Amino acid sequence: MADAVLTEVDGGIAVITINRPEARNAVNGDVARGIAAAVDAFDGARDVRVIILTGAGGTFSAGMDLKGFLTGDAPVVEGHGFAGITERPPVKPVIAAVEGYALAGGFEIVLSCDLIVASETAKFGLPEVRRGLAAGAGGLLRLPRRLPYHLAMEIVLTGEHFPAERLHQAGLVSRLVGTGQALAGARELAAQVALGAPLALAASKRVIVESVDWPSGEAFARQAEVIGPVFASADAAEGAIAFAEKRPPAWRGE
Repeated sequence: MADAVLTEVDGGIAVITINRPEARNAVNGDVARGIAAAVDAFDGARDVRVIILTGAGGTFSAGMDLKGFLTGDAPVVEGHGFAGITERPPVKPVIAAVEGYALAGGFEIVLSCDLIVASETAKFGLPEVRRGLAAGAGGLLRLPRRLPYHLAMEIVLTGEHFPAERLHQAGLVSRLVGTGQALAGARELAAQVALGAPLALAASKRVIVESVDWPSGEAFARQAEVIGPVFASADAAEGAIAFAEKRPPAWRGE
């Protein structure tokens, strides 16, 4: 049987591919463990600056593998959550490259990413309520923070499929590309992100994610704790020197 998760690294960009096209990339235990292992490995790899998450065969993911779930094959990894990513996303920036359907848990995987590149024919949805379930892998928590209240409610309460174009207009999808071009579009965006210094990227992402819950009176002090080491880093000095010398910086991640 083919590996449930495939990985590759090129030019500082890592790609994690859910590889169960015969099951519309439904997430089972193998997929969850594979993604968790890949995320851990790439987060600790000095040659990786950005991670892309996608699905094989023209579909991102149809969500949890219900057949596997009924047999006890839980698609959850302790400490990482559903699909090995929803409860503990990577420290490094991660981009979802979406073709076809991203439904239920598949959409929740997408919502755990920092940027979303989707083909114009991609569709998103949280149909859990129509299965007597709830979107407990981050959908109910993240969607209202990414979209206007009433649109988030419509997606959750109707369980309908929503086209990528509508979510692009609403600001959820970062870039809309032609059918079959989501991964290429994600690589292009990743290359732009990868121009940044590793420590600066990670710290900036952390502040944006965590500051939502910071009391306003403590926000700048908490931010200083996170970004202070960035200003004192060797890469900060390299950035200034490279700018003065009019050359690309050589980041070391320290």
